[in-house]
Amino acid sequence: MQAANVMEQSDTSFLAEAFTSSLALPAVLDSNLKNALHHVLDNPGSLVRPSLVFQMATAYGVGAAHAEELAVALEYFHTASLLFDDLPCMDNALERRGAPCTHLVYGEEGAILTALALINRAYGLTWRAVANSARTGQAQALDFIEGCLGVGGLLNGQSFDLHYAALPRTLETTDRIARGKTVSLIRLTLALPAMLGGASPREIQLIERISLFWGLGYQIVDDLKDVLQNAAQTGKTAARDESLGRPNVAAVIGICGAVQRLTRLIELGDRVLGRLLALRPELDFLERLRGALQQELERVTSNSCALEERGMP
Repeated sequence: MQAANVMEQSDTSFLAEAFTSSLALPAVLDSNLKNALHHVLDNPGSLVRPSLVFQMATAYGVGAAHAEELAVALEYFHTASLLFDDLPCMDNALERRGAPCTHLVYGEEGAILTALALINRAYGLTWRAVANSARTGQAQALDFIEGCLGVGGLLNGQSFDLHYAALPRTLETTDRIARGKTVSLIRLTLALPAMLGGASPREIQLIERISLFWGLGYQIVDDLKDVLQNAAQTGKTAARDESLGRPNVAAVIGICGAVQRLTRLIELGDRVLGRLLALRPELDFLERLRGALQQELERVTSNSCALEERGMP
């Protein structure tokens, strides 16, 4: 999710520090692994996701210390997924967050071990936040984490993504993959902090719906970037979907069709967000995320239909 910052930079500086420092590196750590970890930890990206986690958690009454731990934990999970996604056996990417991919600098083994170190630490930080939440919701939260990250969520979506060539090239297929890969992580970002803060079942239901609409929306933005932009604009390797035979909704329904679908998803999200804010007005910061999605739509798709008419896929 690469959008305009939801919080001001002065507000996210503590999260950048926490991202860098929350994984302590022992003095006896192998130098290659240590350098690979620094390569990742010193480049936290835009911090949009952990900012949202922190704000969602504190809006529901989670203490600042545990909200920060949860924010870093979920960003570690996300970053680890990017390290795996970039590997030669998957997307074989060259650039991530404006820097060379970790496997290119420190080898595939360095990237894999770095990802596993992040996942291990992420679970530790997550358990702390869960342990300090109401006991009645702890089992639900743990099941939710497993569902989002496990074989029913992120892993399944990634496997479908890798074997897309054998699947029907339909909107249903691309949506199924996006639900696993992208929506799962946004569900964690928005719904898990609310669960730990004791949100009502109705609020969780509305947050889940928003996660679906915005998750599918951000995947469309990402697909359009892959088609329309270069690495200098996106901070990661571009034009990979077509060359690798990966799902891309713009390739399935056309650029204009993807823009129309994204516009519709934003509209559906707006309806649900209105209902959620009526129940929990302190979540009004989500309106800025919605605005950022709209800005991304306008920025990425400027003149895109005209480009399609001139022969772009």
